[in-house]
Amino acid sequence: MTENPKPVLRFAPSPTGYLHIGGARTALFNWLYARHTGGKFLLRIEDTDRQRSTPEAIAAILNGLVWLGLDWDGEPTYQFARAPRHRQIAEQLLADGRAYRCFATPQELEEMRARQRAEGRPIRYDGRWRDRDPKEAPAGAPFVIRLKAPQAGETVVHDLVQGDVRFANDQLDDMILLRSDGTPTYMLAVVVDDHDMGVTHVIRGDDHLNNAARQLQIIEAMGWPVPVYGHVPLIHGPDGAKLSKRHGALAVEAYRDMGYLPEAMRNYLLRLGWSHGNDEIIPTRQAIAWFNLENIGRSPSRFDMKKLDNLNGHYIRQSDDAALVREVEQLLARRSPPVTLTAAARSRLRAAMPSLKERAKTLVELADGAEFLYADGPRRLDAAAEKLLDGNARGTLKNLLPEMEKTDWSGPALEAAARAFAEARGLKLGQVAQPVRAALTGRAISPPIFEMLAVLGREESLARLRAYAN
Repeated sequence: MTENPKPVLRFAPSPTGYLHIGGARTALFNWLYARHTGGKFLLRIEDTDRQRSTPEAIAAILNGLVWLGLDWDGEPTYQFARAPRHRQIAEQLLADGRAYRCFATPQELEEMRARQRAEGRPIRYDGRWRDRDPKEAPAGAPFVIRLKAPQAGETVVHDLVQGDVRFANDQLDDMILLRSDGTPTYMLAVVVDDHDMGVTHVIRGDDHLNNAARQLQIIEAMGWPVPVYGHVPLIHGPDGAKLSKRHGALAVEAYRDMGYLPEAMRNYLLRLGWSHGNDEIIPTRQAIAWFNLENIGRSPSRFDMKKLDNLNGHYIRQSDDAALVREVEQLLARRSPPVTLTAAARSRLRAAMPSLKERAKTLVELADGAEFLYADGPRRLDAAAEKLLDGNARGTLKNLLPEMEKTDWSGPALEAAARAFAEARGLKLGQVAQPVRAALTGRAISPPIFEMLAVLGREESLARLRAYAN
């Protein structure tokens, strides 16, 4: 008794654009199942559309997968480079009587379609060269190779997500395998590549379900093993409409630049169409242990930026402080113009991180909220801080400064000094702390201000306070 081979899965994007959310989720599902079963996760770049496939799009796909942490096994396969192999299979089908040469001219095909439209019939090739002798064609006439598809009965796609999906064969025409210029079609290339790569499971969006029926006909004509299919419902926007840019259908790298952590994105994408009871927080290690194909939902999932924000905030709070400093540093380095942290700024950021990360939902919020820690000198006040630093508040700062200058520079000591100062003048602590906050950070909201005074240090803090003490 032979042991079942380990599953082999693949992600096969077309490099005609960026890696979008739907593609990233497809990649994630395939990656998780491969890692769960100890199988392989392969990457195939379907670059047969030479006019629209670009090196920039290929780089964006690879970079997006790397950022998401979805590592693939072996080197990527490039479909265009395999065109000779695809042609070989078309010729083999022709030799076996499973395919035929079609010499119909573009004009003849257009007349055929016009007639079908006029008669209200479906537009499909009518098989006019299916049983004709190629010798009837003019010498040297161009031809395509078409699959001799079954005309009766039905083609059934056994799908783990959708169930059995049936297609009447008289509704599926004899598709082209090889164009008149000798280039293979997408349908043929996908089937040959999946077979040669040993793919056992094809998990992809349900917009490929019709393709599955056609690809299955090629597989059966070749007598090849049929992969396990799972066609996943597409992602919709919050309003139930097809996901678009206004909903968040952006490049994966855009989410990186918006300040989302890859762990949070993996968790969020996992929950877009897959469930494990009521669990919402599913770290990647747990996802690998739990993931199966049976729990993929049959209904379209809805993209919700608020849920993503909340999930990302959770992962930020759970993250190691030093790791967050590195994330912020990389984020700032990607800005235009780039911001480079000094060793002192990095040290401040690290010291303040336990407080900073409690209030941020994205790394952008974290970085912007920490700006006062990595840029020295007096702060430019925002409108709220400007309002706090009215004449009375500036006078309070001027009187407070001598008390602070003689205080031991630690958070508790500075807070005690500010409390004593406030009590002596019949003020509430907030009437002292808020002007300090505004002068120190340029904002009305910040992490605990006495803690931040300690993080910034005596000289920098006093210089900022003096700028507004008058």
